[in-house]
Amino acid sequence: MPETPLRVLSVIPPMTQLNTPYPSTADLTGFLRSRGVDAVQEDLALALVLRLFSRDGLVEIRSRIEATPERQRSPRVQAFLAQFERYRTTIAPAVAFLQGRDPTLAHRICSRSFLPEGSRFESLDVYIDPEGGDPLAWAFGALGLEDRARHLATLYLNDVADVLREAVDPRFEFVRYAESLAQSQASFEPLAAALAEPLNLVDETLRALTLAAIARHAPQVVLLSIPFPGAVYGAFRIAQAIKARDPRIVTVLGGGFVNTELRELKEPRVFDYFDYVTLDDGERPILALLDHLQGGRGRSRLVRTFFRDAEGDKGKNGEVRYVNLGEADIAFAEVGTPTWDGLPLDRYLSVLDMLNPMHRLWSDGRWNKLTVAHGCYWKKCSFCDVSLDYISRYDGASAKTLVDRIEAIIAETGQTGFHFVDEAAPPKALKALAQELLDRGVAISWWGNIRFEKSFTPELCRLLAESGCIAVSGGLEVASDRLLQLMKKGVSVDQVARVTNAFTEAGILVHAYLMYGFPTQTVQDTVDALEYVRQLFESGCIQSGFFHRFACTVHSPVGQDPDAFGVKLVPLPPITFAKNDVRFIDPTGVDHDTLGVALNKALYNYMHGIGLEQDVRSWFADRVPRTRVPRNFIARALR
Repeated sequence: MPETPLRVLSVIPPMTQLNTPYPSTADLTGFLRSRGVDAVQEDLALALVLRLFSRDGLVEIRSRIEATPERQRSPRVQAFLAQFERYRTTIAPAVAFLQGRDPTLAHRICSRSFLPEGSRFESLDVYIDPEGGDPLAWAFGALGLEDRARHLATLYLNDVADVLREAVDPRFEFVRYAESLAQSQASFEPLAAALAEPLNLVDETLRALTLAAIARHAPQVVLLSIPFPGAVYGAFRIAQAIKARDPRIVTVLGGGFVNTELRELKEPRVFDYFDYVTLDDGERPILALLDHLQGGRGRSRLVRTFFRDAEGDKGKNGEVRYVNLGEADIAFAEVGTPTWDGLPLDRYLSVLDMLNPMHRLWSDGRWNKLTVAHGCYWKKCSFCDVSLDYISRYDGASAKTLVDRIEAIIAETGQTGFHFVDEAAPPKALKALAQELLDRGVAISWWGNIRFEKSFTPELCRLLAESGCIAVSGGLEVASDRLLQLMKKGVSVDQVARVTNAFTEAGILVHAYLMYGFPTQTVQDTVDALEYVRQLFESGCIQSGFFHRFACTVHSPVGQDPDAFGVKLVPLPPITFAKNDVRFIDPTGVDHDTLGVALNKALYNYMHGIGLEQDVRSWFADRVPRTRVPRNFIARALR
């Protein structure tokens, strides 16, 4: 590769997470630096939140509200204006507290007289003590002062976000920001229309932050990684600002959303914002692209990359082209160690919106995100995108390499909490990792995603706990042996009970991913699944869970062979932009939307220890059949 230096800026666009950096830029920056590239990174998602949720930000929000007719203001917005001085006075201290920079403020927050309280605080009514005591005593006891304050401060922050959404930007969310503009959108038109609208306060703030980052780093190449549909709009706004300021800066789009939904990209207008779009793991495509930009190879030798032909180039008239030279990917053992250098690790917000101790891990605490192995070692589940590289290409690294990376990250960040972000961390690799951590005396706290398979014996669970494992999450999906077999999940309900119990007995929290609406799932299946889940909570096997509505994707076995699952796919419209979810016709005709309300209501209560003694039929608004599951099924499985 020629010696022409290029500075590469990797950017996290809004919105991803408040409590910890999304790992894509840390992974890419660490890899590029290991190859001698001048690489830097910025988290514009965090920067946007901190700018909006500040004293000056609230003043700007108020000015936008006051520019609208009073009759158009919602009661929530009017309440915000009425208490504006209290909000303006408390926003900076509340944010500093959530950042861990002012812990003694917990006393004032817990007094319930310091922060103004809007509609979000009504959720506390659920926990009111009938004897007039502390409504949160069940969760935090007599102590737990800081956690209690963090929960109250999170409600306060959500109140302000509600005002911002109602008065300034109806698409604003802390995670799913404007995701409807991108998720499975066959046409680019909705996103193009939104990007053509005049800038609102959120857009203006993001534009200013983008230009400041460009001025600070002076990059020649900007990489934007969008993991979710809720980060697409922000990424395009960032690229729009960059191109308006300096069109010579090369902008590149990649990430999980692109790898999943833009594999058949045909929309030329995407390239008004991005010069290149890359698929799957970014290391090899970016190396090839940098080589091209420095004169080392032509565009025909790029790797897994879309670009737009110039007007009149070989008569293509601006068409989108896809080029893949087919070079081998970088081995997982050779991708280097992630680096968080350049990210403000002391400014992330540890929020506590769910009181369940397992559920809180996703939003509370600054975790170093690391991968144990690339891809999934099982890769058979029929609901999963097993045909895509991030699942299908399994590639591991030795325990020594992993612990070397862990030690390097601890030395850089000073923090010993790790979230292993694998699709499903392999038991064999976790066992070796745990033993290596113990042998080298490396003390960490870690959690991650697994499969509830029989390899996780009580002995292995105790070893993992000894090495620092505090929690695991895994898919029980539809708690039905018939449907688990149809899914090719490779587990059974009684096996899940024994494995989750082994983790719990070892002192490890367990979260279950649950699913409803799978092809051929009946109302009876749904009621039985909820009974299994109730018994798992009652027996202490799991402490947390989440019900997802099944979505058929074009990359999954269901989407590729619907006849095998007894459903018919609804034909998709012509697609030039995003392609992922596909609707299907299930001959059972079950109203899963209505059932989902009951499932989520029951699960929310189970996670708070409420209603475990009730008949599961009591959660459903309509009449449903009695469960066929024996009341002691899980207890028998554990014996």
